[in-house]
Amino acid sequence: MPKDFYIDPPELTKLAGAFDSRAYDLTSAIKDFRSQTDAEQIHDGFGFLTESEDVTSAYIELASDVATSLDNLARHFDEIGQSLKDNAKNSEAADEALEGIFKGERA
Repeated sequence: MPKDFYIDPPELTKLAGAFDSRAYDLTSAIKDFRSQTDAEQIHDGFGFLTESEDVTSAYIELASDVATSLDNLARHFDEIGQSLKDNAKNSEAADEALEGIFKGERA
């Protein structure tokens, strides 16, 4: 038996705000992460011994890849938030149009 499904635009907007907030928080955290894991910081941590150059390069690459992945995640959170806001606006407009039809108003 199918369940009824309703879209509540204010709740959808609230959910969009949560995604926006997480995207902002993540972007801020990425800035801190990048500043703490730049090549100079990692070199300072491992030193400049010949043997440590391979390890240092691997850590620099890993840190860069992690930051890039997190940037992509933050961008997706942003896109989801925007899509939810758009959906809330469209749902609200559709609800208003239906209300007008039931009241006998013409668009």
